[in-house]
Amino acid sequence: MQMTFRWYGEGNDSITPEMIKQIPGVTGLVWALHDKQAGEVWTVEEIEEARKQIEGAGFNMDVVESVNVHDDIKIGLPTRDKYIENYKTTLKNLAQFGVKVVTYNFMPIFDWTRTDLFHPMGDGATALYYEKSKIQQDYKEMADYILGNLHGMTFPGWEPERMAKLDELFEAYKPVTKEKLWENLKYFLEAIMPTCHETGIKMAIHQDDPPWDIFGLPRLLVDKESIGRFLNMVDDDHNCLCLCSGSLGANPKNNVADIVRTYCDRIAFAHVRNVKHFDNGDFTEASHRDCDGDVGILDIMKAYHDCGYQGYMRPDHGRHIWGEECRPGYGLYDRALGIMYLWGCWDMLDKTEGKV
Repeated sequence: MQMTFRWYGEGNDSITPEMIKQIPGVTGLVWALHDKQAGEVWTVEEIEEARKQIEGAGFNMDVVESVNVHDDIKIGLPTRDKYIENYKTTLKNLAQFGVKVVTYNFMPIFDWTRTDLFHPMGDGATALYYEKSKIQQDYKEMADYILGNLHGMTFPGWEPERMAKLDELFEAYKPVTKEKLWENLKYFLEAIMPTCHETGIKMAIHQDDPPWDIFGLPRLLVDKESIGRFLNMVDDDHNCLCLCSGSLGANPKNNVADIVRTYCDRIAFAHVRNVKHFDNGDFTEASHRDCDGDVGILDIMKAYHDCGYQGYMRPDHGRHIWGEECRPGYGLYDRALGIMYLWGCWDMLDKTEGKV
């Protein structure tokens, strides 16, 4: 298992690589060019600037999160082929720098969705929160709230340029049924797989967050069965998963450890996040400690260990603790604590099996 830490880049993150360097066992920074719009080519020159910062700080840049997919590809418009060609060019450029995994998602319009970015937890900490009843209301109100609480930082999937065109986007997605979205995802993957073989890059899809339809928009990767459909639809070793315990775990019916065991050989990147459910369908994100949430962190880590997982892993969203002012879900302190908890699980499993 290779531990990584998501970093949003110089000038776009309250955390520096020098800080991350002090977290034991972190060997890679998960990065992206966050000023690029979906559909634009990532140039060699731009990637080189990121390389200087990442490798210069002593980390690898093996994992990119995310190269976002243009809406025309998801909708299935005639212009999609142009954007797919741009995507291929970006993959080829990334491969020149040793990138091995590219994460993406296929969620219509909205990326991850929460209704409160700094929800009080009762102990002085705050965390991302999902209030089910609010998702039945005005999508513009929700978007405005999120954009107004990012502290001037960019957030993938919530680009102000796209959010300013929400009515247009909802109109464009009207013909896109769930089955049509599956077809468009297959078209995209089949188009880029030859480039993935050429470059050696594994495409790792992130599950839909939360794992159910919102505002009438279809969601695809929501449970074990839909993940199986996805992997069989384009049965290729380069068509992989970024398995997110928090996204899947938002639905208490999902057994994330079982999903890990079933599809471990196709997991290129692992997000480990904990979620606490409420009876009314709301949920809050919690510390990585198993008993603080309901997704079964200990079982999940054992599943990865039993499978001999050697891929990339990172702590996902953390709480905001000790007065830290940071990007929602992406502070330093709680994610660092999360890494140490995950390492503790892993090291004990190694010791129990006589590996150390």
